[in-house]
Amino acid sequence: MLRFPLKGSLMVEMYRLPQEIKLTGEFPGPSSRALAHRRSQAVPASVASGLPVYAADADGGVIIDVDGNSLADLGAGIAVTTVGASAPKVVQAVQESVTHFTHTCFMVTPYEGYIAVSEKLNELIPGRFEKRSVLFNSGAEAVENAVKIARAATGRNAVVVFDHAYHGRTNLTMALTAKVAPYKKGFGPFAPEIYRAPMSYPYRDDQSMDGKEAAQRTINMIEKQIGSEYVAAILIEPIQGEGGFIVPADGFLPTLVAWAREKGIVFIADEVQTGFCRTGKWFASEYEGVEPDLVTTAKGIAGGMPLSAVTGRAELFDKVQPGGLGGTYGGNPVSCAAALAAIETMQDLDLNARALHIEKLVTAALAPLVDELDIVGDFRGRGAMLALEFVADSISKAPHPTAAKDIAAYCQQRGVLILTCGTYGNIIRLLPPLTISDELLKQSMNILIEGIRSVS
Repeated sequence: MLRFPLKGSLMVEMYRLPQEIKLTGEFPGPSSRALAHRRSQAVPASVASGLPVYAADADGGVIIDVDGNSLADLGAGIAVTTVGASAPKVVQAVQESVTHFTHTCFMVTPYEGYIAVSEKLNELIPGRFEKRSVLFNSGAEAVENAVKIARAATGRNAVVVFDHAYHGRTNLTMALTAKVAPYKKGFGPFAPEIYRAPMSYPYRDDQSMDGKEAAQRTINMIEKQIGSEYVAAILIEPIQGEGGFIVPADGFLPTLVAWAREKGIVFIADEVQTGFCRTGKWFASEYEGVEPDLVTTAKGIAGGMPLSAVTGRAELFDKVQPGGLGGTYGGNPVSCAAALAAIETMQDLDLNARALHIEKLVTAALAPLVDELDIVGDFRGRGAMLALEFVADSISKAPHPTAAKDIAAYCQQRGVLILTCGTYGNIIRLLPPLTISDELLKQSMNILIEGIRSVS
């Protein structure tokens, strides 16, 4: 059992596996290569994976593959294993839950866990108003149902989304998502009444444009091209995820919210990736005091178990007819038990503070590269949701996706799992579990910096 510092000098014992990078030789090794062959005979190539190795165990900030390699995990299953991939309280809660029942369907025979998770979400999610929550399985399901609620409550059809947005892979959420390849290519036609507006992108916007001006640009577009009286909802990620970890300029979100309130438009915050301590607050909307009408959550909510939710104003839910929301597996009892344990772990370990500590360490290591290396165009993010944008040069700011790809490959070959993202594929994104140790994080940053210098 290893330890790491969280609250000041407090040392918390929690690691089951050594928190180290350890490569045994070939990468990928023989067992991973054998699994890759079996996969090629059983799984279509359309389901792609970033790493060429196969997991056998994971804990804290490491993944152990089937050949015994120990890799530093800077992806957390795309922001899912916030509390670690085998957090003790989550494991214990799941084990206890499955001894009683694995499923009854809340719509048939309800159970306390669903209610307890809803109560906790209503408490944590921003908004000084009465709230309700409904549970689902995936982020895409949550987003689709938030749109349903907004349309039912307003009697309107149009939904406004943003450049660089990512909201899922179902038919409606593909329409909501901005990037064509690989998410939308060949899968149309898509759901109608979806309209795309410009996003505040400080690195690529006119440097004289502040957040309020960027919001007014969006508002003008909506009024001219759609008409606010036809808009049911504005749907936005408070920090865009797959689109490039884009943090909008200060004032952008509050200005949009104020306008939406005035026009009777439901403001939906997609906090699927930003929620549950990832940015240093429970939800990224809190940074500017934004109180969304509806919030969608998933990913970090349940320590790796499938669960999602829509939480928001009670009066909006009241507009939906009984039986209009639900799903066979929505709010599965085992996932609910995991969620309660994951949230308790976040509170006990003060993982908001931990995310801000991670931000401080990573910023000290990576931010200087912006001035030092011409290919590093921008460093941005909040908490443990951080990114580097790579460009051909600092003058043109032309996206440099090859650099991001080569740097990720460099790191992976040296035992550090790195993810890329962005509309242009030129972003390195960092999403470590918040339980990663300082030592492992610093070692990973050193390898990442070596990779950046090598490619530069």
